[in-house]
Amino acid sequence: MRISELAKATGVDLETIRYYEKQGLLPAPEREENGYRSYTGEHLERLSFIRHCRALDIPLADVRRLVAFIASPAEDCGDINLLIDQQITRVKARLKSMRALEKQLSQLRARCDDRHHGKECGILHELVAAAHGEACACHAENQ
Repeated sequence: MRISELAKATGVDLETIRYYEKQGLLPAPEREENGYRSYTGEHLERLSFIRHCRALDIPLADVRRLVAFIASPAEDCGDINLLIDQQITRVKARLKSMRALEKQLSQLRARCDDRHHGKECGILHELVAAAHGEACACHAENQ
């Protein structure tokens, strides 16, 4: 299949496919006489695997390690477990950060509970004050 067909089958952008090839995550395809890349079912499977890993927000370096494990199926999977444990830790940290962001935005939103003219908007007032280096509701230290 051609790259456009591979992209359509996997939902991966053409440039991303080329990038994965350059990074060695996806093996280089054979070339047809006209110079077009010719992808196989193996490419489709590998790209689908990579896409699934990326959907789990696994970094490319870790995806590369997982691909290497696929190539060596007899090796112990302890490192795979560790890799996923590390990803879980990263996700938990991001969730904590996102909860803090939600709290900050909620505190900011509480500054304007009705419709006003822009000059009377508590949200804009807080954002402008923060831009001037003043304390703002969303970054108050003891909240």
